[in-house]
Amino acid sequence: MLAIQLAITGLQTGALYALTAVGFSLIFGSTRIFHFAHGATFVVAAYLFYAVFNAGWGVAPGILAAAIGAVVFGLALDRLVYVPIQRHEGSFFTVFVASFGVGIAVQNIIGMVFGRGFVTVNTSLSRSVEMFDNIYVSPLAWIAILCAVVFLGGLQFVLLKTHVGMSLRALSDNPELVRTFGLDPRRIEAMAFAIGSLLVVPAAIITSATTGLNPSVGHHVMLISLAATIVGGIGSIPGTVLAGVLLGLAESMALLVVDSQWTEAVTFAILFAFIIIRPSGLLGRTIAH
Repeated sequence: MLAIQLAITGLQTGALYALTAVGFSLIFGSTRIFHFAHGATFVVAAYLFYAVFNAGWGVAPGILAAAIGAVVFGLALDRLVYVPIQRHEGSFFTVFVASFGVGIAVQNIIGMVFGRGFVTVNTSLSRSVEMFDNIYVSPLAWIAILCAVVFLGGLQFVLLKTHVGMSLRALSDNPELVRTFGLDPRRIEAMAFAIGSLLVVPAAIITSATTGLNPSVGHHVMLISLAATIVGGIGSIPGTVLAGVLLGLAESMALLVVDSQWTEAVTFAILFAFIIIRPSGLLGRTIAH
């Protein structure tokens, strides 16, 4: 029974990992920008939902505030930080340091406003109910899995069937070709940031109502996103989804043999194993530099 309980918890965690990791993978794959502040986007969305919900405005305004805040934050970073650095031909490392600095700044600002301790959104959906004999599942677990299916299915449709998706794939495959056809790479990059930032919103909201938040949670989110992107295969959205789910399951099932404080080590053991044995990841492909 414990294994089944842990598997269900792992699926919930994996669904949230997949949502955040795919957002990072989409931005990195399309723009080649190492968007370390993706974790900060998660924090901004989560705390906006927490603030609006706790102010008594309800769930829907909270979701709207989180979505708008995440997209605006992602677009602002692109326009105010990354574009100026690229305009001055800044290196990959320069972009990484700037993005890392933004993540630290956001963490400190959130800490000053909301405090550095854990906060949680209290809702009846967080309470677990017994499904079978000694197996408890909260409604938020099913909502997390449903959100992953809907959002990631929607993203796959957008990428394969719409002009926006074709532009994103073209920018990822051959930026010069995009310019040849008269498309504006900056606008396509902005779309990548908007969509990628929006994907963290359901994960941020559900996390705020399940495990809770503190200002430094963004670092964990970013590291998991990076691990899932590498394990799944850089440039592969389906691979990143698969890796996110597998990492969530691995972390949860590891509790059968190790203490909870070591579960994160399991994720990075898997990451290092892939880097050594299969650097292209589960479904990866080689990308141009």
